[in-house]
Amino acid sequence: MSSSTSRPTAAPALPGDPPGGRRAVAVWGIGVAVYFVAVIFRTSLGVAGLDAADRFHVNASALSTFSILQLLVYAGMQIPVGLLVDRLGTKKVLGIGVVLFTAGQLGFAFSPSYGTALASRALLGCGDAMTFISVLRLGTRWFPARRGPLVAQLAGLVGMAGNLVSTLVLARLLHGVGWTWAFGGSAVAGAVVFVLLVLFLRDHPEGFAPEPQTHQGSAYVRRQIAEAWREPGTRLGMWVHFTTQFPAMVFLLLWGLPFLVEAQGLSRATAGDLLTLVVLSNMAVGLVYGQIVARHHAARLPLALGTVAATALMWAATLAYPGGRAPMWLLVVLCVVLGACGPASMIGFDFARPANPAERQGTASGITNMGGFIASMTTLFVIGVLLDATEDDYRVAFSSVFVLQAVGVSQILRLRKRAARRERERLVASRVETVHVPA
Repeated sequence: MSSSTSRPTAAPALPGDPPGGRRAVAVWGIGVAVYFVAVIFRTSLGVAGLDAADRFHVNASALSTFSILQLLVYAGMQIPVGLLVDRLGTKKVLGIGVVLFTAGQLGFAFSPSYGTALASRALLGCGDAMTFISVLRLGTRWFPARRGPLVAQLAGLVGMAGNLVSTLVLARLLHGVGWTWAFGGSAVAGAVVFVLLVLFLRDHPEGFAPEPQTHQGSAYVRRQIAEAWREPGTRLGMWVHFTTQFPAMVFLLLWGLPFLVEAQGLSRATAGDLLTLVVLSNMAVGLVYGQIVARHHAARLPLALGTVAATALMWAATLAYPGGRAPMWLLVVLCVVLGACGPASMIGFDFARPANPAERQGTASGITNMGGFIASMTTLFVIGVLLDATEDDYRVAFSSVFVLQAVGVSQILRLRKRAARRERERLVASRVETVHVPA
């Protein structure tokens, strides 16, 4: 075998790539800091679910409505946010997002009723929706394309660090200083990142400004969405995100703590440790997946489908365990495997990114990002309804995970060949264009 055939298939270098470097890391780091705070606020309810039920006197279905509404707003905002990022740039959209999610967190801290708390979570979801797409766009503007998979995974890793703050810090604050001080005090972080954003963040390096786009109102919007959706890589990316992200999202965002405490009989402290394990696993796996995809582009689909299979297997083993209560070793393995769901969902963007030109990256990322949050929202709702209908039978309620996984896998298998063929065509076309560019 020749040496050329043994080399890993990495993402190709493209003409006009930004240089990266320390300044790119610094600017991108500010955007990631905004996303970090947004994830803290997003996941704060995951460690306060039982407290929220007592505070607002609600049942499982009403409790799940908090997260469902938040994710509904988040998912519904993805395409509008992608269009805004393509049109207004990263800095403006991130700035609006910080203001909204900080106001939502403050409102949640001081909400006197269930209705006002719902409105606050919706506001938080709206601001949160503006962060990740903006950070992805920032990465494509400041780093070379071959760094895309690793940069995206690192952004997701930092986001999971925000989840870690929720499980380790906010949970202890909640039980130490109370609801209002814990949620209200955390809102200070939003003010800090807003100042950093205004002072230091830039949309792109000097000399790498994007080509000016002509915007023609609704016609432009329809064209951006239609052209992004027409690419099979965008749709494949959305279904990869749909199928991989939601099991861990549902577990961390709301139902993990009640499942471990009420169904598995663990203490809150032990359950919190297992939620922390999911986050730590996510961070470790994210680094590994990012390196693998950057060096072996063909590994994207095997990694995604392998993660889905492992997640389904561990959930089946946990739910089917005789007696209804799984041993600690099995719960630990489940949480480690759930940690791979977030990094696997990031692979969806690695299908959408090469399928779309730079001026459509925000829109394509928005479509991709909708996938996992639609799946999470659906599962949160179904679990809440099934828990109320079955008098808290978590075994029945969590079996809904398998249905959505089956739907997602069927769509991934349907689209994979078309997306691969179209990606090869675009790569060949870009190389031809590069060869014919005059010196």
